[in-house]
This record gives sequence, C-alpha cells and structure tokens, in this order.
Amino acid sequence: MAETGLLERLLPRPDRDPLGYAFARILEAVIEAVLALEFLERGFTRNAAGKAFVAWRALIAGLLALERERLLGILRGEERRWLLEKGVPRVPSSWLKPLSMLLERIGYTGLHGYTSVALDLHDYQYHGPDPDMALSRYRGRREAAADVVYLLSRLVEAVEAVEPRLREAGGWTGEHGEALGKLRERFRGGHAGG
Repeated sequence: MAETGLLERLLPRPDRDPLGYAFARILEAVIEAVLALEFLERGFTRNAAGKAFVAWRALIAGLLALERERLLGILRGEERRWLLEKGVPRVPSSWLKPLSMLLERIGYTGLHGYTSVALDLHDYQYHGPDPDMALSRYRGRREAAADVVYLLSRLVEAVEAVEPRLREAGGWTGEHGEALGKLRERFRGGHAGG
C-alpha cells in the first residue's frame, strides 16, 4: 500500500462534496493508525502518539462530514454556520471535545472519552514522559503506548461501524479495505504493542 501517495491526494471540499470528504478522511484515519502502530513497533512512542492523534482527528472529521445533515438538523443559527465553515473543514484541536460530544448526541457513543485520550496523546507527543505529570499525563512510555493501542482499537471499531454506510454510499474503496485489513492484521498479530 502506498500510504504516502494516498495521504498526499487533494481532499474533496467538504462544502461541495461532503461524502467524498468523509470517505477521504476515514481512509486517512486508517492509514495514519497503521503508521502510528509502525512507529510504536519501532519504539518511537512520541511519534506514535502524534500519529494516533492525527488518525483520531481525521476520523472525527470524516464522521462530521458523513453526518453533516443530521448534525445541521440539531443545530441552529451561528452553530450551524460555524460547523459548516470551521468545524467540518478544519476540525480545530481545541474543539475536538465539543465536536465529539456533538457526534455523541446523534448516536456515536464514547467519542468524548476517546477524544480525551487522543488529546492526552497529543500532549505526550510534545512533552514526552513526565514523572511529575505536569506537562503530560503519562509518567512513562509504556503508559502512552498502552493508550495508543487503546485509542486505535477504538478507531477500528468506529470505522467498522460506519463501513456498511460507506459501502452503501459507494465510498468504500479497495484502498479502504486494504488499509483496514492491514490495521486489523497488526492487532491480530500482536504487533500493536510498545
């Protein structure tokens, strides 16, 4: 699989092609998750944490685009405009929790908690292990590695849950299947460890 080429493709614009954008972001999430596990296997825990965060953020972006119409149905006025102009296309890190909570309102249970783990991993990427836990929530790399695996296993579950919808909409490609297969293989083979 040529991950680099897939990640370098021009994204569809979410305002013009929300489904295409959702398909691309979900593929990105899976590929970034594979890369995170590869970093973890090589002992690069901080890099793995960063990739896990990027994978989770891409998943949230994909879900927001996939559920755009349902989300617009529960929002009003300025919230609707913000979601269309900033929330879906940019998925600001500082808004990941509220956006996850918004997705929970339409049935995506657990996203808020998993997003908290993703944000903790994002901090770890920059600050590394911190025995005092002042700058990072992880005292050592083993704790961070465990959360990388935990978060990515939840990502697999989320992608598997929306796979039928993506197939039905004609957006599940061979690339999606290959990337998800590679990710599942890493979990089955016990390679997803730190």
